[in-house]
Amino acid sequence: MPREDYILDPATIDCNNVIADIEAIRELNPQRYEMEQLTAIVYEDTENDICVGYKDLADDEFWVRGHMPGMPLMPGVLMCEAAAQVSSWYVTRHNLMGDYKLGFGGLDQVKFRGIVQPGNRLLIVLQKTKGRAGRIIVCRFQAFIDERLVCEGEIRGIPLPANL
Repeated sequence: MPREDYILDPATIDCNNVIADIEAIRELNPQRYEMEQLTAIVYEDTENDICVGYKDLADDEFWVRGHMPGMPLMPGVLMCEAAAQVSSWYVTRHNLMGDYKLGFGGLDQVKFRGIVQPGNRLLIVLQKTKGRAGRIIVCRFQAFIDERLVCEGEIRGIPLPANL
């Protein structure tokens, strides 16, 4: 994919500019323990509905031992989950779903373009492309290791009752 098709050039993201650390992410996102797939949020642009977060991958991630022994690879579904968590944080922070929580509604056009391993920092760039409070949120996402695109796709969020 040509760089001009990137939502944002990953080289322009300052990962030291932490907007939300893990504790601030936990205030808005319900995932805990092994299912927490974000380390920090480092960029948001509400005018263009863009948000960037990352996950630092440790040697003791729950999937390392079994996916794949001797050559641990982050499962693609967890890359998509990390994108969903960036989306959830952004949508909740800006009340884009109204009185509802954001639930997973589906994935489209997902492509995996590289490997992700322990020791990597997975940078997730997300842009909301459409949405109606209480109905649906659609975002496209791109994930990078350094400046190399490793995953991309589109994710849909649907309303869940706020009391779940």
